[in-house]
Amino acid sequence: MTIALLLAASLSLTAAEAQTARRAAPEPREYAEGPAIPRLRFQPVLPSLPLVRPVQVFQRPGDAANLYIVEQPGRILIADPAKSDTSEAAVFLDIRERVNDGGNEEGLLSVTFHPEFPKKREIYAYYTASKPRRSVLSRFTVSEDGKTADPASEEVILTQPQPYSNHNGGTGIFGPDGYFYLSIGDGGAADDPHHYGQDLSTWLGKVIRIDVNRKGDNGAPYAVPADNPFVGREGAKPEIWAWGTRNIWRMAFDPKTGDLWAGDVGQNAYEEISLIVKGGNYGWNAREGFHPFARGRGEGPFIEPVVEYGHREGLSVTGGVVYRGAAIPALDGVYIYGDFVFGTVWGIRMIDGKPTKPAVIAQRRGELISSIDAMQDGTVVLSTFNRGQDRGNPGSLWKLVATGQ
Repeated sequence: MTIALLLAASLSLTAAEAQTARRAAPEPREYAEGPAIPRLRFQPVLPSLPLVRPVQVFQRPGDAANLYIVEQPGRILIADPAKSDTSEAAVFLDIRERVNDGGNEEGLLSVTFHPEFPKKREIYAYYTASKPRRSVLSRFTVSEDGKTADPASEEVILTQPQPYSNHNGGTGIFGPDGYFYLSIGDGGAADDPHHYGQDLSTWLGKVIRIDVNRKGDNGAPYAVPADNPFVGREGAKPEIWAWGTRNIWRMAFDPKTGDLWAGDVGQNAYEEISLIVKGGNYGWNAREGFHPFARGRGEGPFIEPVVEYGHREGLSVTGGVVYRGAAIPALDGVYIYGDFVFGTVWGIRMIDGKPTKPAVIAQRRGELISSIDAMQDGTVVLSTFNRGQDRGNPGSLWKLVATGQ
């Protein structure tokens, strides 16, 4: 939840409810014991490169050097981080004229290459458009050298009408099974007023799974995998993989185990980290984190979060990645996530199905963490906003390094 939305949500509460929300803290949970998770520090990446609200960094298959940097207004830049004094970057794709970034949570939100590039010269972009307000997943053709994508080549894969400007959700990634996974928020406003999270007739408040490598019925631009959990269920969208999520902001597969991790942004009291599984119902809006939600509805069974944190520790979770690099051996297998508002970064390990107690591994006050991404060598890169959330504000890139580096 953004600062503005948190304030708006608190206005809808009674004074007693608002006080309870402010004071809420996670209940004690049983944690696993594991090796200590090392402290890290933020190190600037491309500090001389001017950026506008960066929301993601990714790389092209076969190119472990360059960074592809997504700006929320609708542009993607390419830069080599080894050239630290770079002040200008090449433009990979510019679709600002068709992207609506009017709301704080609208814009170009997630981009990924097809994993079989260059055999399939494609990127997939998830963005917000207007008139009418909607979320769009599109495919664009990439040049043979991977340096540009053609705006005119856009093929719309799917669209989702959006009733409000917030909770667009937004991570689109390929899974180890070759299918495409997309998180979509609950439609916005506050409290999920239409109860979309528990409604299987809509993609809102869901993670969907589709096959973008095959055409569907009647020439549709994607097919539905036959083993999706709600295929054939009357009244349910067959694309749905998991449900009952509020507004997943960043999810990622562990490249070693194949587990799908997600940070789900909370409402008034709790932020949560979850492992997304086939057919899983994560409880929103009947539950927030481990707790019943007073204005919600829905029947379980619900899948509990892996961990949660209350709004004394942070206000809006940014999901992250599992570290699988070689540079920091003591960090192997640690899931790294952060808080957008407080600039805190935590790490946890899973041991025999239980998480270790979340450990604060880094913090940078004043930097709003918009994304946490893993590069091909495992390096963790954070995108941040500087000086708040105003439209057009600058941003920065950082990598997490050991404190001795």
